[in-house]
Amino acid sequence: MTIDVRRIQARVTELLAEYGIPSAAIGVLHDGEIVEFAVGVKNVETREPVTTDTVYQCGSMTKTWTALAFMQLVDEGKVELDEPVRTYLPGFTVADPEASAKATPRQMLYHTNGIEEAYGDPGEDDDVYERMVEDIADAPQVFPLGHTHGYSAALGYAILARILEVHDGKRWDDVMRERLFDPMGLTSTSSWREQVDETRAATGHLVRSPEEGPVITPVDYLPRAFGPGGNITSTTGEVLAMAHVLLNEGTAPNGQRIVSAGSVREMTRSRVPVPDPYMFGPEWALGLIVCDWHGETVYATDGSTIGQNARLRILPDSNTAIAMLTNGGPREGFYRKVFNEVLTDLGTVTIPDLPTPDATLTLDPARYVGVYERPGTRYEVSTEGGKLYLTLVLDPMQAEFLQKPDRIRYELLPVSGTHFLVPPVNSGEDTQTVAIYDFTDGTARYLHTNCRVHPRSG
Repeated sequence: MTIDVRRIQARVTELLAEYGIPSAAIGVLHDGEIVEFAVGVKNVETREPVTTDTVYQCGSMTKTWTALAFMQLVDEGKVELDEPVRTYLPGFTVADPEASAKATPRQMLYHTNGIEEAYGDPGEDDDVYERMVEDIADAPQVFPLGHTHGYSAALGYAILARILEVHDGKRWDDVMRERLFDPMGLTSTSSWREQVDETRAATGHLVRSPEEGPVITPVDYLPRAFGPGGNITSTTGEVLAMAHVLLNEGTAPNGQRIVSAGSVREMTRSRVPVPDPYMFGPEWALGLIVCDWHGETVYATDGSTIGQNARLRILPDSNTAIAMLTNGGPREGFYRKVFNEVLTDLGTVTIPDLPTPDATLTLDPARYVGVYERPGTRYEVSTEGGKLYLTLVLDPMQAEFLQKPDRIRYELLPVSGTHFLVPPVNSGEDTQTVAIYDFTDGTARYLHTNCRVHPRSG
């Protein structure tokens, strides 16, 4: 493998300081060979250095693991992707009768079910996913079933986990160990914080200002409700073992078959369009994001907890996968620079730049202006001097902790009639992208950013 590890380590060290991220562990799988290295510290207060054995929180990368376990049920003929969820969970009910009767596992896997994350507080006990399913009887639709893509942080994959639990007669954490972790020979990967070896664990950090630098997160772990969608911890090497399964028709590095080759094809080829195609990718598959890098298809799975972040890119045409785990961020600029260093050394395709604004576009502001919101998140689109602006309204407590105003205003720079760049307002941010779309009634019905959809409310 032609990677100048020493050079890349030095570059990563520079970038960690530039972005205020305490550490990064990076692993590369290329033609069956693995190279791993780690730079930085587990905790800015203890200054203990990270190693390739340090475990990090993987956040929503967990969804790909859960998808693999669910596809085992498909391989076994126990479930079908397009059968209603109610076939396997007879009591499954939400506020919308159509969604209650027709929502399918496939729609959970690629986030088109549209069910609001209104599951209350299901607690931290072993029945958490059973309670989540029981507690959504009044959950409304963010959008009609199957109408668009809209990321479900916890609920969709908790429903899949509950199907696994009912079938296997075990809690989801045990299902994952018996179906995936043990057969793959993984000893550093766990799905529940009580299973984590704290002596090996990285601590999460946030950056409130460049002057202050990274501070330890006040939230050590996500709630257990996020388990199937966000609570796996792992190392770069064991994340690459999952990538190996996807690159090798369902077979783990130890030779164990995890899913069939047909299930891998289904996971990668069953897709829906993503309204905002630029930040992550234009399509979403079953537990994977589908990227277009200069015409080459690349699969992605990312995750963020409150202070830790994970990135995995799988390049089938190059038989390559790159994983990066950090205890700070997320910063898309950091990920792009680090991965492009590795990709350039390998001589593979690199990550494309974001599009440039189209200054020739003439848009009617009235079609976009309005309020778009979900519980806990509010965006306001306004116009001034012929330009469009996006205001993010933060919860006052969140704003106070982050030392930010509770209203942050950004200019929207049009790329097309539905896509916009959102340039940063300070050095601690990266350029973001947003889609404002679905003009069925003359004005936009939805705002989509960071994979999440927000319906117009005013």
